[in-house]
Amino acid sequence: MEYRRLGASGLSVPVLSFGAGTFGGRGEMFSAWGDTDVEQARRLIDISLDAGVTMFDSADVYSEGASEEILGAALKGRRDRVLLSTKASLPIGDGPNDAGSGRARLIRVVEDALRRLDTDYIDLFQLHAFDAATPIEETVAALDGLVHAGKIRYLGASNFAGWQLMKSLAVADRNGWTRYVAHQVYYSLVGRDYEWELMPLGLDQGVGAVVWSPLGWGRLTGKIRRGQPLPDGSRLHRTAQAGPPVDDEKLYDVVEVLDEIAEETGKTVPQIALNWLLRRPTVATVIVGARDERQLRQNLGAVGWRLDDDQVARLDAASARTPPYPYYPYHLFPDFARLNPPAV
Repeated sequence: MEYRRLGASGLSVPVLSFGAGTFGGRGEMFSAWGDTDVEQARRLIDISLDAGVTMFDSADVYSEGASEEILGAALKGRRDRVLLSTKASLPIGDGPNDAGSGRARLIRVVEDALRRLDTDYIDLFQLHAFDAATPIEETVAALDGLVHAGKIRYLGASNFAGWQLMKSLAVADRNGWTRYVAHQVYYSLVGRDYEWELMPLGLDQGVGAVVWSPLGWGRLTGKIRRGQPLPDGSRLHRTAQAGPPVDDEKLYDVVEVLDEIAEETGKTVPQIALNWLLRRPTVATVIVGARDERQLRQNLGAVGWRLDDDQVARLDAASARTPPYPYYPYHLFPDFARLNPPAV
């Protein structure tokens, strides 16, 4: 397993992390993802640790807290061998303070996560979304206080727009508070919006990408091809509308190139899609999930080898999209490109 620094921090993380969204199975969305119990989770964690995967990611909204509970129980006796990452700020109830990133709520949700995970500290705590109703100063100050209290080691954000992340970093810098060193983002061969603004920001500000849904919400598993219906049992039948949108023709174009490269390399379509991500700037770790041992072992096969430059270029070309304004002039016109070279 390869390890990389998380942004500009001193924390080294494995390039593949394990996502515990399949643990628990409570609620319509998460029952479609998986219903892994403690015994099954313990086995998946055993395999992960044997492969050098030492970071495990969850969130309070995953299966109504059951994901964190199962993860904590399955890791019992092995806490010192792993990095625990979790998230909060999305709604977890109907009460007026059951959503967001205000001081009182952050203190409460961190205490709740510590209890569910059965730990004294969280290695990486991330805001699951930006809270526009709470002053940024209040949020960042509260997080800094939790770091100084020893309950959180490192801070991150997730699903922030560029201005939201940059303003949060500026507030932290102005006040001498703890900065975000990670941004958990959607990024895949069929979802490259991250590259247009957030990747350059990450390069400039030392914020590492923690990638979620690297297989495009299950579309790059090798089961979807032009002219073929979704296979029976695919979770896309139940969850497609909740995931990032993908143009079907663009998806088929990408999958056809993935199939060609799979033939050349002897690797699977998911392994190639994951390996491509590991070549991208700012990417510190890619979160992979698994409902069973077979899926996990296949995902672990994405490391230990590299796509060659020609294969990367073909995947880049198949998955490329014209950036939106104001980024497209830099893509199309040489004078703009000289002033603003692309991040990738």
